[in-house]
Amino acid sequence: MKSSAKNISLNSYDDIFSTEETREDAKREKVTDMPLSELHPFPDHPFQVRDDDSMKETVESIKEYGVLVPAIVRPRADGGYELISGHRRKHACELAGLPTMPVIVRDLDDDAATIIMVDSNIQRENILPSERAKAYKMKLDAIRRQAGRPSKENSRQLVGNLESAAIVGKEAGKSGRQVQRFIRLNELTPQLQQMVDDKKIAMTPAVELSYLKPEEQTLLLDTIESEQATPSLSQAQRLKNFSQEGHLNEDSMLAIMSEEKKPEKNDLTIKADKLQKYFPKSYTPQQMEQIIIRLLDGWQKKRQRDQER
Repeated sequence: MKSSAKNISLNSYDDIFSTEETREDAKREKVTDMPLSELHPFPDHPFQVRDDDSMKETVESIKEYGVLVPAIVRPRADGGYELISGHRRKHACELAGLPTMPVIVRDLDDDAATIIMVDSNIQRENILPSERAKAYKMKLDAIRRQAGRPSKENSRQLVGNLESAAIVGKEAGKSGRQVQRFIRLNELTPQLQQMVDDKKIAMTPAVELSYLKPEEQTLLLDTIESEQATPSLSQAQRLKNFSQEGHLNEDSMLAIMSEEKKPEKNDLTIKADKLQKYFPKSYTPQQMEQIIIRLLDGWQKKRQRDQER
């Protein structure tokens, strides 16, 4: 009779004497107070850490209550830990004079870390268009790599898949088309990106300008400076068409940029449901408009009287 000893599995000491609760607790993520000197920024982090009013509020909150939400970090090959989320909190801790901050350590590969980094920041307020553009492209590249597709694709190929773009924008409530448009901004020179961030160039014409060659964008910057004007949407579309046809040069660009712009529409529309609560249900839109005009006339006369005093 053969021995069955080889089929016997011996449990470890810890398995025998630990409870299910203890084993489950060991699997849970732990919050650790980490020295700030051990925390390093995420490579090519697309979101700026600004010393603005919001940062001042964060510093005051940390001084009073501490860091309420731990940062997420992962171990670095060169030692220390890499911040995945929590760059602003770390800076606020530095300004508040704290030596440590609470973190959760996770073992993540580059693509998983990139996706978490983007998703944890993309819903913040006051994100600049250039920041959103870079973050969306980083996440889209990571999703493509996770799906086993080639990582070295140019941005036009990456933007071509609307379904992937929709996945990228899901956390921020953006459609695939919106994500594609933001990613196009990565094709602008840094100077033009800055003009978009500064709201000197609107988003829609900026997307059209992103199709210009780098040397054409440099020429455009010179033309903007000389004409003291930025392209309208129709001008940006013409610049793009001339570029694609191979006819965009200094003369044609100057001719387009020196054209008189059409005045922008100045229509104002107020939805009826916002006005209805101020009027009886029987009032027609025409009656509501007449009363609004009379009230505005009275408001204007009062302002004039106040200015004359």
